[in-house]
Amino acid sequence: MVNEVVKEIVEERRNACAALIKSTSDEETEVRDAKHKVTKKLAKKAVTIATNNTFQGLYQKLETMEGEKNVFKLARVRERKTRDLRNVRCIKLKTVRF
Repeated sequence: MVNEVVKEIVEERRNACAALIKSTSDEETEVRDAKHKVTKKLAKKAVTIATNNTFQGLYQKLETMEGEKNVFKLARVRERKTRDLRNVRCIKLKTVRF
């Protein structure tokens, strides 16, 4: 439910940005620029609130006994994301038969 509201606000911001880019006259540009600034602030605030709510729920879940298991899962995922893929020592190739 909250994500749908955030998506609508972000979509409104995108539309305001597109309208700003398409504007031709100076007066039109000023009006659309003002609307774009307002929608940009609203979108930023909505995304921040949604992110904070999500992390707050995650932190509450991690404080339970079952959450301690998830800490190790999160650490494993973080470690995998930080692996350096440029230093690959061995590449196994499958042979293709025609």
